Formats: sequence, structure tokens, C-alpha cells
Amino acid sequence: MSHFIAPSMLSANFLHLEKDIELINSSEADWFHMDVMDGMFVPNISFGPMIIKQMASKATKVIDTHLMIEQPDRYISDFKDAGTDYLTVHYEACTHLHRTVQAIKNEGLRAGVSLNPHTPVHLLKDIIQELDLVLIMSVNPGFGGQKFIENALEKIKELKNLIQIKGSNALIEVDGGVNVNNSKALVDAGADVLVAGSAVFKASDPTATISKLKHFN
Repeated sequence: MSHFIAPSMLSANFLHLEKDIELINSSEADWFHMDVMDGMFVPNISFGPMIIKQMASKATKVIDTHLMIEQPDRYISDFKDAGTDYLTVHYEACTHLHRTVQAIKNEGLRAGVSLNPHTPVHLLKDIIQELDLVLIMSVNPGFGGQKFIENALEKIKELKNLIQIKGSNALIEVDGGVNVNNSKALVDAGADVLVAGSAVFKASDPTATISKLKHFN
């Protein structure tokens, strides 16, 4: 399976949002990645269901929503109604993770769980078979443009091994500091989905950058 590219709309130009959505629609990107932050779980505030619904109305590709929020269970149906396809919650934010995952699936969504840089992969061993996606954070969540944490490569390899041992179908997604210089190493380690924000939207040619992330020389 070839890997997927999911540009993070957090790095888009919100003064010209429709233009950036059309850019992604016409590019080789596969998903739209939506970073939702509440100012509590992470030290930043981004956007919520209303903005995602507006973006989804113009988007022609998969909507991948990453909740960096406390008590995410309260909003699952809101993000479904907004047009989300994949809904990812943080391991660290869920007291009853299995219940949260089942609530996501009961809404007809694909369920993902994200791990912060300090959270070990083995904590997912009892739930990995229930998941459609695991998101490895390769920066500390909250802000775009951070430097890639190298240990994420080892976590991806460990996660890939766990998925294979458990017979899970979960995709491995990586978010944080992803660019054309490390994308091949991430895919070689086992990543299926690469989230890129600043690397895409701050590039002189975002469409060409997406193509480079998608195809390796």
C-alpha cells in the first residue's frame, strides 16, 4: 500500500482558506488533517466543528480530525455532523479509552488514538485491534512548525510490530516536523499517513512539495 499525505489545515491561510482547500483538492494529497485544540489539553486554541463543517463542504477528500482536547466524548457527534471520517482522540485525555473508541465507532466513524512523545506504544496493546488509526506525535502537541523528535522513528517501528503481532488493521499516522527530508525514513519505519503542515503551506510550491512527500526518488 502506498502511503497517504494529509496536509494540516492548521497551517493554511485562514484569510484565503477556500483557496488552500482547492489547492489540496487538486493536489496529490489524500486527506485533510484538522487539528482541534481547546487551550486546556494543549496550550493553544484552534478551531471546532463549525469551521470543519465549512471546510468539509468544499473538501473532496477524507476529513481526518485530531482532537487535542479534554473530555472528547462530549463532542463526538458534533464532529461527525461536521463531516469527519477519521476521529482521533488522545490516550492521555481519555479516562475510559475503550468506551470512547466504541462511542466513535457507534457514530459510524473510523477511530484513532494519538500518543504524545512521552507516552509508550505498549499502552495500546489491549486496544490496538479496535483501532483504525494510531497517531504518533513527533512533536509536543499544540503548535505547528516544531522540530521533529527523532525517537518517533523507533516508536513507529515498535507500533508496526505491535500491529502485526496483534493482527490489527490500524494505520500508523505521524504528525509533527514531517518534511521532504524525513518522509522516506518515516514510511520505511512503517508510517502509512504523513501529516505535514508548515512543510506544505509555507513552501514556495505547495503542490510540488506534496508530490515530493508522496513520491520518493
